[in-house]
Amino acid sequence: MVDAKGRNMKCLTFFLMLPESVKSKSSKSSKKGNASGSSKLPPVCYEIITLRSKKKKKMAADIFPTKKPASTTTVQQYQQQNLNNNNTVQNCNWQGLYSTIRERNSVMFNNELMADVHFVVGQPGRTQRLPGHRYVLAVGSSVFHAMFYGELAENKDEIHIPDVEPAAFLAMLKYIYCDEIDLTADTVLATLYAAKKYIVPHLARACVNFLETSLSAKNACVLLSQSCLFEEPELTQRCWEVIDAQAELALRSEGFCDIDAQTLESILQRETLNAKEIVVFEAALSWAEAECQRQELTSSTDNKRKVLGKAMYLIRIPTMALDDFANGAAQSGVLTLNETNDVFLWYTAAKKPELQFACQPRKGLTPQRCHRFQSCAYRSNQWRYRGRCDSIQFAVDKRVFIAGFGLYGSSCGSAEYSAKIELKRQGVLLGKNHSKYFSDGSSNTFPVWFEYPVQIEPDTFYTASVVLDGNELSYFGQEGMTEVQCGKVTFQFQCSSDSTNGTGVQGGQIPELIFYA
Repeated sequence: MVDAKGRNMKCLTFFLMLPESVKSKSSKSSKKGNASGSSKLPPVCYEIITLRSKKKKKMAADIFPTKKPASTTTVQQYQQQNLNNNNTVQNCNWQGLYSTIRERNSVMFNNELMADVHFVVGQPGRTQRLPGHRYVLAVGSSVFHAMFYGELAENKDEIHIPDVEPAAFLAMLKYIYCDEIDLTADTVLATLYAAKKYIVPHLARACVNFLETSLSAKNACVLLSQSCLFEEPELTQRCWEVIDAQAELALRSEGFCDIDAQTLESILQRETLNAKEIVVFEAALSWAEAECQRQELTSSTDNKRKVLGKAMYLIRIPTMALDDFANGAAQSGVLTLNETNDVFLWYTAAKKPELQFACQPRKGLTPQRCHRFQSCAYRSNQWRYRGRCDSIQFAVDKRVFIAGFGLYGSSCGSAEYSAKIELKRQGVLLGKNHSKYFSDGSSNTFPVWFEYPVQIEPDTFYTASVVLDGNELSYFGQEGMTEVQCGKVTFQFQCSSDSTNGTGVQGGQIPELIFYA
């Protein structure tokens, strides 16, 4: 083939998908043309010419954009039928529904179509048979690559995985096939185990992030146990922060009874637990009762003491209040008679006996204070309460635990106040308390505590409120700051619509937030 300038150009002439009838007619016509020099049907050919171009290469999806791309509903239907293992592709041209390789690949998730391996996942009696595609799995996991294409690869059509839950294995497959992370509170730990086992690091990191954001006193002890098992030091540290600050809530949670003995010992010997020792003792007994059930033992006092073992001596019984010991630990039946007598002598005798129990109180946590005013004042006609609410909004840049508020007192000598304090997030009540405090007439602040410290997440505004009842004239803050740095934590303040007594950023009440960090 010659172009306009007389240069030779390469071409490829061939029939493309022509019907057999056309091909045969063309062939016969060519033969007749050679014999007689005439032809009714000229030969049909296609020429493909390769030309140089400075333009950037385009992908198929750019060159042939779909006029009607697959709707979100269609994609969700395919994914849902795959999750249900109802994985038959009805459309013979399903590839044309999706413009990207990611979407087409996701159709293969939990799909029997072209599956070349199957996994029997779960414990015997609760297994689920799941299809897989070796190439896709090997691309997503180095363990699967070694399993299917490594030097010691075994060509098995069915692989049994009894130590992974089916829901967790499906969550991992969904990430490998669809590049989607689908985690729930019920499956995240099992999914983390699967991601660790098959070395899928990004999914494992997502699981850890999910656990950190959903961490609370209710699940902190269980997650502490799991984080040590999975060797996740950052998650372990987060768990300790919650357990230390909200120790009594954590120790009384149902999850505390599910931890292993090693985690129990690490918690009982914790120096910074912010809890009464009687609460620690009662939590240990609850764990012992659950452990007896796990070992199929009767929940007798002897068996409880047996399963506790040396962990019993990590409880600092001599540091309890005398009433707590006399009415609680001494009558529990878990202590021997000699131990009970020795502890009573420790409380009362001048010459104290030697005890196997630790006798030094726990240090607990040191509360920090965020003071938002630069000065305070009083006037003859301020500050009056009359049952109205003083409120302020605040946010932090790191997770903290609000333990209470520091409040002003009377400007006219000593007086007693009744304070109702509340802490809310988007209108939801997180903590409250109704208590009294005594002020000595100075401009100092006086602490009022919540029943339990309240966990505060970063970058979200919370509303602190107080309703005071007492001497109508009191100190009030002025020269308020919108941002206060307290150690490594930054507090931001803004006015609250709940405030009906004049408190705002520039002045008013609630001068201090007391917190653990």
